[in-house]
Amino acid sequence: MVRQRFTRLALFAVGLAVVVVVLGAFTRLVDAGLGCPDWPGCYGFLTVPSADHHVATAEARFPDAPLEAHKAWWEMIHRYFAGTLGLVIAALAFMAIRGARHYPEPDRPWPVGLTVGLVVLVICQAAFGAWTVTLKLWPQVVTAHLLGGFATLSLLWLLCLRLGVLGRMTVPRALMPHALLAMALVIVQIALGGWVSSNYAALACHDFPTCHGDWWPAMNLADGFNVTQSVGPNYLGGQLESDARVAIQFVHRLGALVVLLAVGSLAWRLYRRGSEMALPVAAVLAVQLLLGILNVVLVLPLWSATAHNAVGALLLLTMVTVNYRAFREAGADPARARAISMAESP
Repeated sequence: MVRQRFTRLALFAVGLAVVVVVLGAFTRLVDAGLGCPDWPGCYGFLTVPSADHHVATAEARFPDAPLEAHKAWWEMIHRYFAGTLGLVIAALAFMAIRGARHYPEPDRPWPVGLTVGLVVLVICQAAFGAWTVTLKLWPQVVTAHLLGGFATLSLLWLLCLRLGVLGRMTVPRALMPHALLAMALVIVQIALGGWVSSNYAALACHDFPTCHGDWWPAMNLADGFNVTQSVGPNYLGGQLESDARVAIQFVHRLGALVVLLAVGSLAWRLYRRGSEMALPVAAVLAVQLLLGILNVVLVLPLWSATAHNAVGALLLLTMVTVNYRAFREAGADPARARAISMAESP
């Protein structure tokens, strides 16, 4: 019963983490990242000030940041959900530690290390959330904050996998090197997507598949990927010139092509070996690529851009699932593993 409650809470945490990731993307897309110029409150209040005297106090405290209530509310809603997620993760760590002490199961150890690691990660995420505001959307911090959110979601999903939420799904151990490579490439592509978003380069190319009518457009790679940008300017709206933003967008497109080849071929190999993961991997990959194209063709509609972030997270979770199952197969009984390997051979 205790483990069942723990599993249900872990699944709830995954759902909540998805909401936090999507809200974070939405907040960036509606330019609400600086909706509140301070942290963790908003203009010195726990909620967005609305009464006239509170608004006057807020504007007196931050004369260079006029209050825009709709943006401030999106920022605070994101913080409320992120804070709730942090409390849920802390509860998971507490339950795991308590379970290991009072309800030990030798064949199913409690995931104390993983849950405590998640607590540490959430604390780091809170710091990056604060720096996102205080450093005025510095692209390096914004991108790191995005990756931290995806890492939190991925580790929570890994926790659920370890608790057996998907039951028995087979991924041949022979595919583990390919699966690891595909997951690494997806992570790099997510980082590139974060760099695109934090530097406002999503519309640097207005056409597809070419960019400004060229297959290899004029671009400034050195400035586009200059990670020594100075701290201090307000990066809302971006600071880079057009050629630098084109470089970021173009490299992100090349990354999408590499991910298509790596993940697509992995899906095909999963299908050839009868794995239940083949269809989910292929479907999520196809939807993600379609959304990326729609972002350009439809000039970055809010629904498509938000969904692109959400499905990117889902693609990463499919890669975590495939790698986890392949790892489990690799750790299976040697005789059974050899039999599986022989059955997989063409």
